[in-house]
Amino acid sequence: METKKRPDTKANDSELSPEKKAQQAKALAQATLRPSANAAAVIAEYGKPFGNQDVIELMDVLVTSMTELNNGDLKRCENMLMGQAYALQAIFMNLSLRSKNQEYLKSTETFLRLALKAQSQCRATLETLAAIKNPPVIFAKQANISNGHQQVNNGIPPTHAGKNNFLQNTQLEANDGSTTLDTGTTGKTSIDDKAMATVE
Repeated sequence: METKKRPDTKANDSELSPEKKAQQAKALAQATLRPSANAAAVIAEYGKPFGNQDVIELMDVLVTSMTELNNGDLKRCENMLMGQAYALQAIFMNLSLRSKNQEYLKSTETFLRLALKAQSQCRATLETLAAIKNPPVIFAKQANISNGHQQVNNGIPPTHAGKNNFLQNTQLEANDGSTTLDTGTTGKTSIDDKAMATVE
């Protein structure tokens, strides 16, 4: 297998022109934001049980995997999820067995709680795998997208408001419409009720 030559990262910065420094900074920023580079850096640190990893080679393999995914090939994703489900099942079994050997209730509870979390993650992983293999089919007649309250009336014909004929308020007029019953002034006290007369 042909190995790629790595760029010399130990070059003296004082020898570089400002344009070269700007190019290096831009290349470093692009590499930092590249998903394959991010994943390769994490895998190189956590993949120590397999030996020291070459980050550049990891990036190449990840780019190949991501290209397959972009082309619609989900085999690697499905295999990864199945592998994770098996790993989570192994963690569940290990923690469950360790909880049985604990002397104190607090330790037993801790191991069982972690075991059940691993079991829950295993179930969620298998559900995700099932959703990838058999995506749910959704039949939607109408999509209602709203951030607030919304009322949808299906099957009811729209109603149009008719012309409103408001009758004038005729209660303050005499029946013939010529005399207004409300004069707008204070009335005089009648002679019939002296107790209600104005006190002077």
